[in-house]
This record gives sequence, structure tokens and C-alpha cells, in this order.
Amino acid sequence: MHFIKGGGELIRILDDPTYKLLKKALDASWLRQQAISDNIANINTPGYQAERVVFEEELKKSMSDGPASPNAVQNSSGSLRGADREVEPRLVRDKSPAMRNDKNNVDIDLEMSNMAANQLLYSALVEQANQKLNTLRYVIRGGG
Repeated sequence: MHFIKGGGELIRILDDPTYKLLKKALDASWLRQQAISDNIANINTPGYQAERVVFEEELKKSMSDGPASPNAVQNSSGSLRGADREVEPRLVRDKSPAMRNDKNNVDIDLEMSNMAANQLLYSALVEQANQKLNTLRYVIRGGG
């Protein structure tokens, strides 16, 4: 665990709920990129079923169990609502029917659009993580 002393207080950077959530989302995006790459690599493999990453849906479901107020992002223990349930990204097989005779259900157009969307998401998440760290750095330095 990393601690940075600033303003007489210890700030636990890695325990920050927003940072934790951003890190999990980055992990999910990385795993999704791997799944998309595997799908594209197996486009001509008979019987191959595409892989998908499940994360955002389960995170949303988990967070909906938390406080309803948009201002109540953190609960009394300081953890992000829903994030304390340890939602992790996971791979699942796409069970949608194959459009091809060889039972392979990889759609190259879908995979390419998913790859582009995932790259945009990953870039946005990296930017958000950097902004979060820059904000913490600014606070630690006392605004100077």
C-alpha cells in the first residue's frame, strides 16, 4: 500500500474508491482487447465460439443495490457504492448462433467495431486515471 504524506494527513492513493474503480475498468478493457484479438485470430477455426467480457453490466447491477441518491457516491465506510462487492471482469463464451456452416460465430465486422470502441474506452479511462492522480498530486502539494 502506498502512502503519501501531505497536509499532516496520510492519503491512501491505492485505496481511493474512484481509483480502484478506474483500475478495474482498465483491467476489463485490457481483457476485452485480448478477447477480441483471440476472436479475430480464430475467425477461420471451425466450431470456435467468440469470447466476450462481462463487467459493465455486473458493475451497474451491483451499484444499483447501493444508495439511490446521486450525491451518495460513497458509503459510510468510504467505499464506492457497489465497488465493495468486488465485481471483476470475466470472460464468457458467446452462445449466439453461428451464421456459418462450420459453427464459428465470429463476425469480423462486429469484432472490428468492438475493437475500435474498446480502444476509445481504454484511452478515456487512462485519461480519467491520470486526471485523478494529478488531482491527488495537486492536493498533496497544497495547491502549488
